Amino acid sequence: MKNTTFAFFLLISSVISAQINGNVSSISRQNVVHMENNSIIYKDQINQFRKQNLVPNPIITLDVKALHNIIADSYTAVFNVTQIGKTSEETNRLMKNRMAKVKNELLANGIPEQDIILDVVSFIPIYETVVEHKIFSKKYNEVPKGFELQQNIHVKFTKVNQFEKILSACANNEIYNLVKVDYFIDNIQEIYSQLRVEILKTLKEKQQFYTDLGFDITLYKPTIADTQYCYFPKEFYKEYQAFNSTSIEAFSKKQGVQKTTKPISYYYDPLSFKDYDIVINSSIVEPVIQIGLEIKLQYTSKPQEPKPADKETVAPKYFLISPNGSIDVKELKIS
Repeated sequence: MKNTTFAFFLLISSVISAQINGNVSSISRQNVVHMENNSIIYKDQINQFRKQNLVPNPIITLDVKALHNIIADSYTAVFNVTQIGKTSEETNRLMKNRMAKVKNELLANGIPEQDIILDVVSFIPIYETVVEHKIFSKKYNEVPKGFELQQNIHVKFTKVNQFEKILSACANNEIYNLVKVDYFIDNIQEIYSQLRVEILKTLKEKQQFYTDLGFDITLYKPTIADTQYCYFPKEFYKEYQAFNSTSIEAFSKKQGVQKTTKPISYYYDPLSFKDYDIVINSSIVEPVIQIGLEIKLQYTSKPQEPKPADKETVAPKYFLISPNGSIDVKELKIS
């Protein structure tokens, strides 16, 4: 009895620990070992930096990385709807009825009519194979038996909590195929302008740091490279599958444990800000748009200009020649 009680509390403590740490950290024993190896690698990198011998380098490199986590100004959810019917008229009528019900429910939940758009994707006949028997042969013919109409419904919304109501409205009308959700920013140029301002501040601080160390930046020739990027949440979803599964009912059974199917789960894993100098809105609660701007400057020593050689000054000489053509030439000394 004591052993059973101890095992029960041990199980409860492990469950609580998993709740606090998150299931991702316990995906599998292999992943845990892998994470331990990563920590060893990071420590080795620090030790290598501390032990390395410095080699004179005529190049000074300054780089600044900035990241801005933006909550989208608006979203657009796209659902696919498929309707079949025996005739084209019946198919079109059934689709219109479904769309009207969805639209009315969305309007009741505060979605404006102009933010609900219907997009017809396809309208095609459905064929079935019919066997045609003859005396000495058999043929298979395709005969139209109905029609299939596909439409996409685009719903724009501005708050994340509205999405649950949109899902409910679609599910109530047997629409379950969520194609995608797009994120939008009203003015992305303002974000880049803000990042440029922050990068200039940090760059000046780094330049001042090298100046304080004794380097005269004005004696170096600069070269520059920069890049910018924008990532959306759908690009950073990862999948994982639970490795361990434990059932409390196993304690009441003398033998045999029935294993359950472990579904594949997904989680949002955005860019880590550990490598960035500047991070705006670093605390992320919901999936965000990540906008980055990076700049790199390299300063190389300017070649020293050769000093001009001193020119030898030659004093002029003056001579007097007699007017009668005498060869007697005398040098005139002028002080």
